[in-house]
Amino acid sequence: MNLKRYIGDKRFYRMIVAVTVPIMIQMGITNFVSLLDNIMVGALGTESISGVSIVNQFIFVFNLLIFGAVSAAGIFTAQYYGSKDTEGVRATFRLKLLINVASGIIGVLLFVFGGDLMINLFLHDDGSGADLALAFVEAKNYLTYIIIGIIPYAISQVYASTLRETGETVVPMVSSIAAVAVNFALNLILIFGLLGAPALGVMGAAIATSVSRFVELFILIIWTHTHSDRCPFIKGALRSMRVPKSLIWQITVKGMPIMLNEFLWSCAITFRNQCYSTRGIDALAATSIATTVLNLFSVVYLSLGSAIAIVVGNKLGAGEIEEAKDTDRKMIAFSVAVSVVIGVMLALVSPMLPRMFDVGEGVQSMAMHLLIIQALYMPVAAFANSSYYTIRSGGRVMITMLLDSVFMWTFTVPISACLTYFTGMNVYVLYLLCQGTEIAKVILGAILLKKSNWARRLIDNEPEEKISDKND
Repeated sequence: MNLKRYIGDKRFYRMIVAVTVPIMIQMGITNFVSLLDNIMVGALGTESISGVSIVNQFIFVFNLLIFGAVSAAGIFTAQYYGSKDTEGVRATFRLKLLINVASGIIGVLLFVFGGDLMINLFLHDDGSGADLALAFVEAKNYLTYIIIGIIPYAISQVYASTLRETGETVVPMVSSIAAVAVNFALNLILIFGLLGAPALGVMGAAIATSVSRFVELFILIIWTHTHSDRCPFIKGALRSMRVPKSLIWQITVKGMPIMLNEFLWSCAITFRNQCYSTRGIDALAATSIATTVLNLFSVVYLSLGSAIAIVVGNKLGAGEIEEAKDTDRKMIAFSVAVSVVIGVMLALVSPMLPRMFDVGEGVQSMAMHLLIIQALYMPVAAFANSSYYTIRSGGRVMITMLLDSVFMWTFTVPISACLTYFTGMNVYVLYLLCQGTEIAKVILGAILLKKSNWARRLIDNEPEEKISDKND
């Protein structure tokens, strides 16, 4: 093996840092504040953190649906930007906005009318004496106020994703930092009733999150529309919602399966978490704690995956196919190598981190063991994530779905269901085996990267006025 093929020069790593660090800071701060939020909610009791965890399972599905929507058009945005086609970028922005607003409205309606049923799917008595009725009430209270921020979040992702895909990675980072700062401050005030405010508990946490969504949206909108020289796509972008029919068709064929994939994948992850919840409310709380901590440590490889989509997508859009392949190979190697180091760090601190949560010793011990399992699998997750973004950058959507949601529903979900409902194994073994299905995903990803012709240019070399004429 020629290791030089997987190692870049100083200029290469400076480029990675320039693209990745703003995304990493944004995700890192968001996940760190999420960790602090969960610590504060955990202080209210196991039932409270379990109730919030249940609702966040469904918000996770919605957020991934929104992510899939902006990603579907985003592969075209990155390539249009790479070919200096402003009208193409503008058209993808409009389509993202239409899809996300519609998705937000549907999401609100679904949570309003189906929330009770979804919450009850995660409540199982483990004999620990936990109050399931209280956990249901806490989940219901949290859901009532968290849905206020759904549509603002959906719109903010349209702006943030388009800015990142056109090289403006700092502004989404700043807006996210401002949002999480507001969220954290309001959490302190509204959860515990500081500064004369009423102590609202989980309702306060939900209100704080929803307010922060509006803050993030306002910052993105104001900056983008007042810096049209740096964001030329925004000029006239809201004057009409017309999108070229040819582009709608292209994104429907090449991009919308990505949205479907994210939705199906997130549903599969939620189903797997529901399997863990069958081992009782303590297992549900421990899983929530482990996931919250893991999200903070996963920021590096997740950010590198987003960077792969941007950097490789730009190079493909510019027609630099071989350079795109070389860049991608080195970025994947870097992501896996860094994840090995971070996985070791997570394993070393796993006995200490769960102690920050004011829950029983049993839940803390369970969360520690789950974190150690996740630390072992982190390099595996990094490679799987990089493979996904690589194949997606070239628009190979069917292969992307095969690697992601199809794999989950044909392999991970059946195995998780069988282990959950046909065995009496404890949550540790169940978690180890269910998470271990990612190893098979890595093998599949490596085969697809080698065998599939993923590096393709999706866009045409058409002048801007010709694209706009296609609506007529």
